[in-house]
Amino acid sequence: MSFLVVIIALALVFDYINGFHDAANSIATIVSTKVLTPFQAVLWAALFNFAAFFIAKYYFGEFKIGNTIAKSVNEQFITLSVIFSGLMAAISWNLLTWWFGIPSSSSHTLLGGFMGAALTHAGQWAKNGQEVINYSKVIPTFLFIFLAPIIGMIFGYVISVIIINICRRANPYKADNWFRRLQLVSSALFSLGHGGNDAQKVLGIIAAAMVAHGDLKSLQDVPNWVPFACFTAIGLGTMSGGWKIVKTMGTRITKVTPLEGVSAETAGALTLFLTEKLGVPVSTTHTITGSIIGVGATRRLSAVRWGVTINLLWAWILTIPVSAILAAIYYLIFHLINHHLPF
Repeated sequence: MSFLVVIIALALVFDYINGFHDAANSIATIVSTKVLTPFQAVLWAALFNFAAFFIAKYYFGEFKIGNTIAKSVNEQFITLSVIFSGLMAAISWNLLTWWFGIPSSSSHTLLGGFMGAALTHAGQWAKNGQEVINYSKVIPTFLFIFLAPIIGMIFGYVISVIIINICRRANPYKADNWFRRLQLVSSALFSLGHGGNDAQKVLGIIAAAMVAHGDLKSLQDVPNWVPFACFTAIGLGTMSGGWKIVKTMGTRITKVTPLEGVSAETAGALTLFLTEKLGVPVSTTHTITGSIIGVGATRRLSAVRWGVTINLLWAWILTIPVSAILAAIYYLIFHLINHHLPF
């Protein structure tokens, strides 16, 4: 079997794992408010994860985020073994954090793994001191580790305040029923943003592998089956769910009502649509966490369980460097075992 086929399969496995690892992002609030059962919620989220393919292709007209990921490492340092090692590191970190119920970023573990493997490769096969990392692509992604949750927090707070003031004199029972219905819409919007943001990252990795293998001249020539497969894989992964992380996102940060669920999901969706338009890959985990915190803060700051939030922040900070180290280890082991092979 071609090594390229192995890498494409591995990338789609990562995409699938990304789906069930990040399912909590799309469904945590709608499950915690009991608007949908967990099974209904993952089906709902998976449908809109897949539908994001059509939004990205026909509304935005291009896959900007996939392009950013693929070009985060300069082309001279991209080999199939670099991509293989980066994917193995990303899968390992995702499974580890899923096992412990930590909502870490699939985006950042993929980026960290890709860069760590490329830097290790460059150390072994130095090429005239050329830059390994394309900083014009990577620095905005690093900045949005902090900016995405802050933007989500601000959106969540503002939207909640607006809704609370509009509905101040509404009948509580009727208002609650309306917000339960509206949560279906806001959850769908967030799932569209999640699919559009996360599936494109795997698309970028597969495209980079095909360029490195010589099957594509440029990333713009990627065949239609690649994005279709990526969006399908993340949708199927979301259907599998990630219940340990649902508990953390839906109940441990702050208690969420249907009104607050609508506010948080709408804030998260707006943030993801904004960053997709800019072509900046962000963490849907960070985004929805910030939105939930912003919503909880409208009641009082003590409504947010800051101890849980600080633990999540540590996981976010560690994701890129740990993934880079794992990728370096995988790369060295791979070449130790297969030093006689041409890739």
